[in-house]
Amino acid sequence: MSVFTPGRRFQPPFMPFKRVPFKKRVLAKIEIAIKGPLFGCRMCGNCLLQETAFICPMECPKGLRNGPCGGSTPEKCYVDESRPCIWYKIYERSFQLGREALLLEVLPPLDWDKTGTDAWSDVFIKAKNIGVTNIISGLTKREAGSASNTLDSIFRPVRQPDWWQGDSLYHAPKYTQPVSELERRLKAGKFVVAAEIAPPASMNTDKLNQNIEMLKPYVTSLNFTDSPSAIPRMSSWACSKFAIDLGADPVMQIAARDRTRVGLQSEVMGAAALGVRNMLCLTGDSMVLGPAPHGRMDIVDLDGIQMLWILRRMRDEGKYLDGREIKTPPQYFLGAAASPFASNMKFQALREEKKVNAGAQFFQTNVVLDAEALDEWLNEIAKRNILNKVYIMIGITPLKSYKTAAYMNSKIPGVFVPEKILKRMEIAKEKGNEQEEGVQITLELIEKIKVKQGVHGIHLMAVGWEEIVPRIVKEAGLEKRETL
Repeated sequence: MSVFTPGRRFQPPFMPFKRVPFKKRVLAKIEIAIKGPLFGCRMCGNCLLQETAFICPMECPKGLRNGPCGGSTPEKCYVDESRPCIWYKIYERSFQLGREALLLEVLPPLDWDKTGTDAWSDVFIKAKNIGVTNIISGLTKREAGSASNTLDSIFRPVRQPDWWQGDSLYHAPKYTQPVSELERRLKAGKFVVAAEIAPPASMNTDKLNQNIEMLKPYVTSLNFTDSPSAIPRMSSWACSKFAIDLGADPVMQIAARDRTRVGLQSEVMGAAALGVRNMLCLTGDSMVLGPAPHGRMDIVDLDGIQMLWILRRMRDEGKYLDGREIKTPPQYFLGAAASPFASNMKFQALREEKKVNAGAQFFQTNVVLDAEALDEWLNEIAKRNILNKVYIMIGITPLKSYKTAAYMNSKIPGVFVPEKILKRMEIAKEKGNEQEEGVQITLELIEKIKVKQGVHGIHLMAVGWEEIVPRIVKEAGLEKRETL
């Protein structure tokens, strides 16, 4: 157990990928000897302790560096239940110390060339360039903010290299005309409906095409999942291309879990060239939820926020992550997931603001089954002044059975099913009308949600029950009557 990092479990420090000079090896030994017992340091070489309330984010089993995943809870990490969610602890301490503003800065992914080496050398070099006299003067001045500005002048260039240049500011899109039907209708002030279609588990696309043809008259866009629960299925971009060919507007999901920074950029360029214009960036479910044998679970190359940052810069600045210019930049409408009930809603709202700042233009939320409790999350979002910067689509799942509702409540990270709904589904099971009760619950939820300020649409996740979507859309009075 380290002094400052709660729930610390021993994990071996990273080893360098190259031979380093003797002086740096000695400095690395000193650093791990000090920071190991204090913070559980793993020698990532890209230290963020100042921004994360001196709790090392590398203790997160996913290796997330910009905040919690959608499965965050106060009690435990869903990937490793023997420890707490380390990012929940970071947020908790940051809010207690009044340092939560630091959590808004979009932090870069690991520079693997530095892993296993010390992080102090870069700090010493920057301090030397600034000058000892200037540093002492800045730290001792009585002017408000002088000390913090001086420290920031040393540490910011170290944690924000030239190839990243992350910040905590909002970056509005550089284009004005909508690039997709979904964006067009949202900008026109229409209450939109999106529906999720599960990609096939084989190369047979008959059912996929049937679902696309069945749903496209009723919804604005069709969302194709990207191997949820870490279970392989047909890729989201392939399904999106089928939707385009059939005249539908797809939302392509991209899970960071399965991407490297190189793979992400090349895949997005290809998808954009094929006509995909809506892209939803997700960190992705951990491999622990998938079938054995499990893939790597200790770290991801990118998180969802880093993906948004990279894709926004590719589109608006015409630059790859390595700085190369893109002669014909891709065009797309960027989305992200939001999890109203994952943990403390105040923490989640800060996380959502960070996503908007990074580039998210629309949210599709995790499953919402409590319309009243949603108000608290929307209020926290409003306090962060981002309701006018992002379109929010509330995720709703038609419950097919009591068993499904109970499973979602106990097993799916970030999902909460109210006791009254569980009871209704249990009674419906006894009466033999579970599916009809699930439809009525969905219609009641839509009726309550569609009048809430700050909500711009719903996202129906039928989870293999796509045929129920047309009925729900019609009975909820949400049919897509006009063409814009």
